[in-house]
Amino acid sequence: MLSDLESFLLRLATERAVVVTVGVTRGSVPRETGAWMAVFGGATGGAVGTIGGGHLEWDAMRHAREALGRNGGERPRVWSQAVTLGPSLGQCCGGALVLHFESVDASDVDALRQRLTQGRAPLALFGGGHVGRALVQALAPLPFDVTWIDSRDEVFPADLPGNVRAEYSEPVQYAVRGLVRRSHVLVMSFSHAEDLDIVAACLLRLRQSGDLGFVGLIGSKTKWATFRRRLRQRGFSDAELARVTCPIGLPGIEGKAPAVIAASVVAQLLLECQATSDTPVPP
Repeated sequence: MLSDLESFLLRLATERAVVVTVGVTRGSVPRETGAWMAVFGGATGGAVGTIGGGHLEWDAMRHAREALGRNGGERPRVWSQAVTLGPSLGQCCGGALVLHFESVDASDVDALRQRLTQGRAPLALFGGGHVGRALVQALAPLPFDVTWIDSRDEVFPADLPGNVRAEYSEPVQYAVRGLVRRSHVLVMSFSHAEDLDIVAACLLRLRQSGDLGFVGLIGSKTKWATFRRRLRQRGFSDAELARVTCPIGLPGIEGKAPAVIAASVVAQLLLECQATSDTPVPP
């Protein structure tokens, strides 16, 4: 499944486009600073991504297509537009924002890929089982850079989303040492023994450098009680064990289907990012 970014860049290889990005905002607005939309002209037209829908988006698309319809020499490369979300736009949000327009073509693909992926939150997902696969699909359109890790190389599907990189690691817990700083970690391997080793490696890294984010372990309260006892035997304190969240997922969502668990865990991750002021730039 291609993300909006990958779909946009793939199409940009053969068609010109205008990228519309939300700049400075004030008050109530449909999308955050950094949200973007790519508008194409020509016979197929269309857009990828969104800056919030409604008349704001429709008007931005109109301006972008007008620019695409002009001759290259008359077309500005970059321009901006201040917008107030009031009666003139048929929107009553009451806020204001600046939209940045940028004309792009195939020569801009690499620079756009780098710019539009900045600010994504790093996430390490240990486990290629049913829930891991559901999580990868749920995370595909979201602003996370996912490293998907398992000790079984054959479990990874061939068609990974654009924001996911598969990594084989044996022993699997060795991968914790190489994680990007401030990575959030989800642990759900096929083996409780592996889960225990991964959590222990995360706690050791937190003890040594304190540079991991949310650490979540799939399982029941009974599983976590057993893990707490074994991790204490390995020398970890109660204060250190408090850095691990188990069970994972939002309280009150009881479904056990992989897609339900994935939705609950992703919502928890987004809340965690927001609470720690680590909210990623929106895709």
